Amino acid sequence: MPLVPGTKLGPYEIQSPLGAGGMREVYRATDTKLGRDIALKVLPAEMAEDPERLGRFRREAKALAQLGHPSIVTIDSVEECEGVPA
Repeated sequence: MPLVPGTKLGPYEIQSPLGAGGMREVYRATDTKLGRDIALKVLPAEMAEDPERLGRFRREAKALAQLGHPSIVTIDSVEECEGVPA
């Protein structure tokens, strides 16, 4: 189920959807601790319950976190907020 504006996941507050596809949903959100806008990638509940998909999500984040290039998104963290991998 897509998240609606105003939904809070830990320190992140959803502002608007940016896109969806594959195995994730991406939202424009505000990091309320640091006061900055971020892109928040969320694994939908039905996929988070699948160990293979959850593992793939975590491996992808780990691989991207090791890269550094202006054309590649920066991974700041991988978290679970209220049972939702983000």
